[in-house]
Amino acid sequence: MSALLEVVILPVSDPDLSLHFYRDLVGFDLDVDYAPAPDFQVVQLTPKGSSTSIQFGVGLQDSPDGCVRGLYLVVPDIERARCELVDRGVCVSDIRHKDTNGGWRGGFRAGPDPDRSDYASFADFSDPDGNGWVLQERGHGRKLK
Repeated sequence: MSALLEVVILPVSDPDLSLHFYRDLVGFDLDVDYAPAPDFQVVQLTPKGSSTSIQFGVGLQDSPDGCVRGLYLVVPDIERARCELVDRGVCVSDIRHKDTNGGWRGGFRAGPDPDRSDYASFADFSDPDGNGWVLQERGHGRKLK
């Protein structure tokens, strides 16, 4: 099967607050804000350079608000991405990297990976409802495709 993941729906309590968070603080591009009736609204945003979007709104899902975890935003420079988010007002965890002494067993050390290895450095943040995101570095010093 050949398929593309194009949309992930996030359960949120307040679409307007979430729109502000994702567009104005995180910096996603707004694709759609459509509300033809009081009981239906769809908001879609896409991270710059991504082919996968997020959606939230009213009448889209019945999952508990904030229940999505482990959404990855892959960035070429985790320090720069973290600083940009913090400067925009997003609360982002400190950067950590895989502790690979003796092989990786799930442990982490503070700061970015000293070798800036792909997929080795991480930082986390959450939206106002608690949907969880992970920044992960890949391609340090190269532009992502």
